[in-house]
Formats: sequence, structure tokens, C-alpha cells
Amino acid sequence: MRHRIAGRKLGRPSHHRWSLYRNLVTALLAHEKVITTEAKAKEIQSLIEKMITLGKDGSLASRRRALAFITDKKVAKKLFDEIAPGYSDRTGGYTRLAKLGHRRGDNAPIAQIELIKR
Repeated sequence: MRHRIAGRKLGRPSHHRWSLYRNLVTALLAHEKVITTEAKAKEIQSLIEKMITLGKDGSLASRRRALAFITDKKVAKKLFDEIAPGYSDRTGGYTRLAKLGHRRGDNAPIAQIELIKR
């Protein structure tokens, strides 16, 4: 039984899974929407919320914590300078998850995760 075990393994070792999360979060911040499988989208939803919360704080420590996770310095700068200030009046719920159906090849459920317009 897997009671009280949070998170999905996605059929990957932990280092590969965290690299996937980092790349998806970076892509979502860069392009403001990403189409991926529903399970991956649900997993990165909490991570992107944490990154935007760090961006709202804006301190040096927050920048360093965000840069430790985000793989591109330009995207981190965009997070702190453009994205996060737009959510200053919100306390959460920065993303929207829209289900798009199933992928043709393997019938995997596909979803689009996007940043809510500020």
C-alpha cells in the first residue's frame, strides 16, 4: 500500500525525474505555456508555484534558490523582473491546467499547463 506517499515516479530514476521537472519549469517560465502529459503537468504545478513565490520575494537568497532550480539565467531574470511582479496581489493559483485529450501514439492523457494572465 502506498498510503501518504506523495509524488509520481514517472518511470524514471530520481536524478532523471528532477532534471525533467527543472526543464519543464524552465520551459513554462520561458514560454508561459507547455503541452505535456497530465501527470507531468500536475507534478510541476506545485514547483512552478514555489518559483513564482520566490520571485515575488525578490531577495538575493530567493534569486539564488531559484537559480539553483531553473536551468537558464535569462529565464530566472524574466521570472524576477517580469512574471512575479504581475502576481503581487495574488496569494497563489498562478497556473491553469487544461486537459486536451489523449496522445495519438500511446493514448496518454495530454494537458496544457499555462500561467494565468496577470
